[in-house]
Amino acid sequence: MTQKLPKYRSQMRIYVDIMRVIQREDNRARPTRILYGANLSHNRLLKYLDELKALGVIEAIVEEDDRLYRLTQKGVEFLNQFRGVERFAAAFGFAI
Repeated sequence: MTQKLPKYRSQMRIYVDIMRVIQREDNRARPTRILYGANLSHNRLLKYLDELKALGVIEAIVEEDDRLYRLTQKGVEFLNQFRGVERFAAAFGFAI
């Protein structure tokens, strides 16, 4: 059975994509890296970064005049749990 992937990403998938980019960058990602890694426009990126900060899963930091984003402990825990849900769903043939 082949599975069709949704044509558009859900808001949850976009959140996860952004958080995974940050995690891949050793938990310190510049906005441009997130923009390209999560395949978002600049306006949408700013919107989602603000939403993720409000949820408390990422935070903005400044290092040597560079604005960077990193996952909070809550964000790390969320991604770990989300991976488990993905594996569980995949075992039954579902894609999240």
